[in-house]
Amino acid sequence: MKENTANEVSRILAELLVSHGVKRVVTSPGSRNAPLLVALSNMDDSLELLPVIDERSAAFIALGIASVSNEPVAIVCTSGTALLNYAPAVAEAYYRQIPLIVISADRPAAWIDQDDSQTLHQPGALANFTKRNCNIPASADDENLWFANRVINDALLYAVTGRRGPVHINVQLSEPLDRMTTEPLSPQRVITDVLPTSGLTVAESRALGRELASPAKVMILAGFLSPDPALNRSLRKLSELPNVVVLCETISNLHSPSFISSIDSVLSVMDERQRVDFAPDVVITLGGAVVSRYIKQYLRKYMPREHWHVGMTDITVDCFRALTRRVLLPPEQFFRQLASAMQPHRQPSDYAHKWAILSDRAFSLHQAYVAKAPWSDLKAFGVIIPAIPRRWNVQYSNGTSIRYAQLFGRHDYHRCDCNRGVSGIDGSTSTAVGASVAAAGTVTLLVTGDVSAAYDIGVLGVHCLTPRFKMIVIRNGGGGIFRFIGSTRSMSVREPLLCVEPNLPLRQLADGYGMAYYEADSENSLREAFARFAAESSRPAILSVSTPEELSAEVLIGYFRRAELLG
Repeated sequence: MKENTANEVSRILAELLVSHGVKRVVTSPGSRNAPLLVALSNMDDSLELLPVIDERSAAFIALGIASVSNEPVAIVCTSGTALLNYAPAVAEAYYRQIPLIVISADRPAAWIDQDDSQTLHQPGALANFTKRNCNIPASADDENLWFANRVINDALLYAVTGRRGPVHINVQLSEPLDRMTTEPLSPQRVITDVLPTSGLTVAESRALGRELASPAKVMILAGFLSPDPALNRSLRKLSELPNVVVLCETISNLHSPSFISSIDSVLSVMDERQRVDFAPDVVITLGGAVVSRYIKQYLRKYMPREHWHVGMTDITVDCFRALTRRVLLPPEQFFRQLASAMQPHRQPSDYAHKWAILSDRAFSLHQAYVAKAPWSDLKAFGVIIPAIPRRWNVQYSNGTSIRYAQLFGRHDYHRCDCNRGVSGIDGSTSTAVGASVAAAGTVTLLVTGDVSAAYDIGVLGVHCLTPRFKMIVIRNGGGGIFRFIGSTRSMSVREPLLCVEPNLPLRQLADGYGMAYYEADSENSLREAFARFAAESSRPAILSVSTPEELSAEVLIGYFRRAELLG
């Protein structure tokens, strides 16, 4: 019989992770968590363990894996501040509804606040960003083992049901930590859920169809989503109705020529008459937070009569201050039923047609402006985005990268993602590395800025980095977004406070981490470098793209005035 840790709670936890469908665990080193690591490693082929030294990167890697695989992923750390390093990724997972299983080793309660090393108040440390928190005492008596089984089952069920999200399991472990045994663990009770599957009744769906019939002007607005072909088909069917317009974003992962896929680009060419005329009567939202600040400002000013939000959530989200109805159904189920119910209602309306005409005009102006633009961030994205192979997965960092991507729209990569739950830039690289781990056989491309890349650049040294990972770094002097947004653009102290260029020796880093390296500083050099960068298949690759600082901001400001500038 193979030796295992003698700590029964650790073994119970390992068994239940497998029973609840966890396949991957991202681990970080320590001594207090040694019994947990031993128990997990004894699960043989049932669990894949990915060791990552830095806990902040480890949590973001797990986030990336879980988001792409659509499966729960566990993270395991030792006691003390290790747990606190998980906080940014756990917060992101909470708002993106991603099931991270946070497992922290802890000292017994008697030693907290006693000046013992690596001790702090761990139970509930992440409570603001987790669906469930449980603290398992160090006792090994029968009652505590029953308690451990129950609360671990409970936490693992909470992670994947309803509004999915992270949970925290804190395990107190007494010394000695190195006791081993060959005694088998008693069979563990596995608690399961039976979930209701019924959607709208026929009568309910017909009633909603009548409510949304012309002359009602209906806008469907999608935030970030995972790819879902069934949902895409239903929304495409709805977009064929004359009174329905579907607006989506780069990270909505929705694709149809009839969708408005570059929202800010379209809204920026509206005149005041159109703003009033195009305002919807009913807005139906789905997915997570939207990136577009233009649509948020527009709907807050031209408030719809009704706002429905569709999704499995226990949070009332009222971003436009107009929410009237929560539809607690999976979006693919609701919109499939709604699309069928709406088909008889095809009374004349020019609402969708007006949006289509405006979208075409916005796209023509976009093409003309980008073609004439000098070398800048906008010109660089104008080269990069059309060149990305459609079969790749794309990850954008927050700030400049995702906002530029939003302007181009009309692209249908395998999938696009960005950490828009809380919109932090601190774990974009680690998240993309994790996404690459989960996307076997598919290239994952991260498009990031120099500041975002600097945060967790050390993740490029992890063992799980594969040749399927590629990274483009836009080097515009740091903090390019602060030269554009109104709140910081005119600040006299902007440069020293907000736009410190990070000292990123990317060529040397690439050499040190065994990555291929390419660079560009003009349109022609970018086209040439991108072709070689895309063709590299034997090792991961970095493409460094240098753009002018102030000019890039001026070009972007001009983009939103292109209707005035180009006529």
